[in-house]
Amino acid sequence: MPRPTKCRWISNRPQATLFKPQGLPMHQLQQVALAEDELEALRLADWENLSHEKAAEAMNVSRATFGRIVARARKNTADALIHGKAIAIGGGTVDYQPEHPCGRRRYCLDRPPVKGEDDNI
Repeated sequence: MPRPTKCRWISNRPQATLFKPQGLPMHQLQQVALAEDELEALRLADWENLSHEKAAEAMNVSRATFGRIVARARKNTADALIHGKAIAIGGGTVDYQPEHPCGRRRYCLDRPPVKGEDDNI
């Protein structure tokens, strides 16, 4: 039996949860699911330019786990851009970063993944 997924910290919920190519109706598009922790990994690695070690610390996961999360996120995003698919953001085992300096945690939110054509996340 596999280990339960460790809760990943994210900074906040995404403002938009769906991106699609312009000029095509949604019913004609395939979707790629991007979990909230994958979006956070992209933000930390590519937008904030953090090292994998620092980004993993920010998400409360190991460096190796962060590497797998960001690789999966980049692959899913590239698939959507190259093949003209919509990107649906949501799901994952996430919690918001603790705001209290003592590091007291809130309860982990285990959200179901977003329904997409490629549900191999």
